[in-house]
Amino acid sequence: MTSLVAMMAVSALLAIFLVRQSVNPPQAAALIATSVAVAIARYLTERGQRKLVQLRAVAEAAQRAILPPLPHRLGPLRLASTYLAAEDEARIGGDLYAAVRTPTGTRLIIGDVRRKGLPELAAYLDSSVRSNASEAVSPEQTEEAFVTATLLEIPDAEPLVRSVTCGHPPPLLLRAHDVVPLEAGQPAPPLGLGALTQTTYHLDTFALRAEDTLLLYTDGAIEARNTDGEFYPLATRLTPQNHRHPTALLNHLRGDLLNHVGGRLDDDAALIAIKRQPADGTAPSADQSTCDEWGVSMSFDMWSRSTVDLGERSSAVQQ
Repeated sequence: MTSLVAMMAVSALLAIFLVRQSVNPPQAAALIATSVAVAIARYLTERGQRKLVQLRAVAEAAQRAILPPLPHRLGPLRLASTYLAAEDEARIGGDLYAAVRTPTGTRLIIGDVRRKGLPELAAYLDSSVRSNASEAVSPEQTEEAFVTATLLEIPDAEPLVRSVTCGHPPPLLLRAHDVVPLEAGQPAPPLGLGALTQTTYHLDTFALRAEDTLLLYTDGAIEARNTDGEFYPLATRLTPQNHRHPTALLNHLRGDLLNHVGGRLDDDAALIAIKRQPADGTAPSADQSTCDEWGVSMSFDMWSRSTVDLGERSSAVQQ
């Protein structure tokens, strides 16, 4: 289209010259040169856009291969996950999540990469991140390579969730008409920064009843800004109507978040919704709960500098 308009402009100028029987060489040369330059610039721009679309498609495919969606069901839990990649460049994002089954429950992790029992697992991951970072980045960048993360364990037989927080935003508990952040009692530093201080990993325990929904997210969701510079108000966008099912909840949040930022995120955002379903179809009774209305905390001291053999500790951790 750009080339067609340029050709029409040059043709119109030539027609005027023929009608008037006069030629203005500088004017004709300027128009032709401008038309050619605009057509070339437009061609290069479109070619670059096509390549960027292809790169994003490849990055998205690689992202899905590396970070596939979570299963819709794990034990008594119904889950949904979504990943929104930033669109400022074609790259594989740094947010992460995973879920695994154990003999007694389900363990999950959600994290955000910055350039065993749960405390033991957190210490092991901290050591692993520091070891990998020292090989992947230059020495002066080592202190900038870390991972914020929340590790969770949800037992099948108990209406609760245990968590260890390493510099990550708190999960949101959706219960009836309430939305409550599950704030860590003593959050630990992000994984990879444990060597900077004598780190104590604190295990928090919160009630998680049948029909409760737990929302995990990375900071890309709460730090997304609109054109007025306002952050996305995640907690206030949750209502009883939109969190009856994990998939419906994430579909609502995905569309609402993209609408808030005008369709373009500046940082990756990952979200996981977990809804507890009673294994036998009935809600746990009140005397089954081992914690209060919103939760209690326990503390385990764990020095991140120590080496941990998870195999030797596995039996003690399960006890």
